[in-house]
Amino acid sequence: MVGTDDGTVGVTQDQEIGSSVWTVPNVISFVRLAMVPVFAVLIVEHHDVWALAVLAFSGFTDWLDGVLARRLNQVSRLGQMLDPAADRLFIFVTLVGLAWRDVVPLWLVVVIVARDLMMAALLPLLARRGYGPLEVSIVGKAGTFALLYAFPLLLLAEASGAVGTVAHVAGWAFTWWGVGLYWLAGLLYVRQARSLLSEPRVSPENA
Repeated sequence: MVGTDDGTVGVTQDQEIGSSVWTVPNVISFVRLAMVPVFAVLIVEHHDVWALAVLAFSGFTDWLDGVLARRLNQVSRLGQMLDPAADRLFIFVTLVGLAWRDVVPLWLVVVIVARDLMMAALLPLLARRGYGPLEVSIVGKAGTFALLYAFPLLLLAEASGAVGTVAHVAGWAFTWWGVGLYWLAGLLYVRQARSLLSEPRVSPENA
């Protein structure tokens, strides 16, 4: 089993992807998704300590559901969609919340959302040619994790004193690395998609 770009779990050749809904990893992913609106309220209301606790919980469950999916052999198609969806939502909601609080500039929201929109635009094009999700990328996975580390640090940077100063520097370091890797992975996916879409379609008569 292998990890994917967005934290989803891949399978090896001797493992199958199931269709079950109520697996242990999926329940954990549902809980993480349910925490997104809770986090949004906390960050808007300036309950930063609780917001950081929710982010920490989200990061832990993101790791836990992948581990359990591997060990319990409960990899499912639904889980492969839920896991990255939760990551995307937490990144988006955190970005919007931090921008609302003037912790991060609006351009950062635009840059990250634009990359996700670019990726979303590829899906129907690939689907019409019969292709599924693109091959996983360690670059994209690294970018996602960097961003998931960056935003709690930027929120912690609102604290006064040495803790806030260190968190500010570390948070922006993770942010720049995350954005760079996030977009690099996106451009690599575009190149891969162009290569697939440029291949001639095989008609049933010639198959």
